[in-house]
Amino acid sequence: MENKNKPETQATQTTELKKVELSQSERFTQEVLKQFTNEAGEVQLTNFQKKLIQNYFIKIDQTLKDLERKRMAKDEKYRDKLAFSWQNVNLPKLAVDVVAYSSVGLDPVQPNHINPIPYKNNSNNKFDITFILGYKGIELKARKYGFDVPDDVIVELVYKNDNFKQIKRDINNRVETYIFEVVEDFNRGELVGGFYYHIFNEKPEKNKLRVFSKADIDKRKPDYASVEFWGGEKDKWENNQKVGKEKIEGWYDEMAFKTIYRAAYNAITIDSEKIDEHYLAMMEKEREQHDEKIYIQIKENANTETIGFEEVKPEEQQQLPEANTAEIAQPLTVEKAEPVKQSAGLFNEANNGPGF
Repeated sequence: MENKNKPETQATQTTELKKVELSQSERFTQEVLKQFTNEAGEVQLTNFQKKLIQNYFIKIDQTLKDLERKRMAKDEKYRDKLAFSWQNVNLPKLAVDVVAYSSVGLDPVQPNHINPIPYKNNSNNKFDITFILGYKGIELKARKYGFDVPDDVIVELVYKNDNFKQIKRDINNRVETYIFEVVEDFNRGELVGGFYYHIFNEKPEKNKLRVFSKADIDKRKPDYASVEFWGGEKDKWENNQKVGKEKIEGWYDEMAFKTIYRAAYNAITIDSEKIDEHYLAMMEKEREQHDEKIYIQIKENANTETIGFEEVKPEEQQQLPEANTAEIAQPLTVEKAEPVKQSAGLFNEANNGPGF
């Protein structure tokens, strides 16, 4: 009798051991698949996509912890009551979005691919999470869905002491091109503009040059741009009181380069034959981001983007100073959203962490 039950007991123990060995990111992947199936139907995930979804968990978990630390650091009268925790995330919506972005190959742990931004939705008292594409993410999207994608794309900034001249295509010149020479390597002067150049090796007559003045670059500065990155003035606070303005040097040249880089890949026409449900989902999310209320929350939470020195390890990156608590607006409220469908046992109430 004992021998008969022994294999069953061992099998049960093995199954329980496998459950214990699953990491939180693996359980998140399973939960995403479950929620997506409930919301949109069956989906088959590749191994690579499953790995990316685990990376979404890692990045979002880190983002929530960082924002919760900042929330708790505020004076209580400025602190929103809704904690940045997995219990308060609209998971059904997140699952649909994560499947769409991961199918494109966007990896949130890679620099400048895609950044998660939580914002409060008052209709369900949950955090919806929107995603902002970085300049590398825009490139990846263009190469995957683009029509007649260039073989190479050159992006350069131009300074006052450089020698730059664009050569337009005309009746005597079948290839659009340019002359660009850095005359003084370590004394290039002030930034005056930049350009991108699309190169088609087999058909150089299709090469395309686009020139941007500094004013053109500034016009494209996003509404949620941070002075810590773009430079400029910001309010100075002492003892929870505004005492004037302070000048921030920022990283204007790096942001100008990213702006032209984005324009270079946004200019690539999308191939209608390549459009799938995941691309359409991304476009819908981008339209949602133009909501004025969402812009406000993006401005408060999106400014942790790295400048783009990809060789720098995360632990070596300089931390930006935290804003004064009186300077930060109350969390955004959005009036319309789909109700949240909670899954039984999704969260671990004991430690307030995800239970997936």
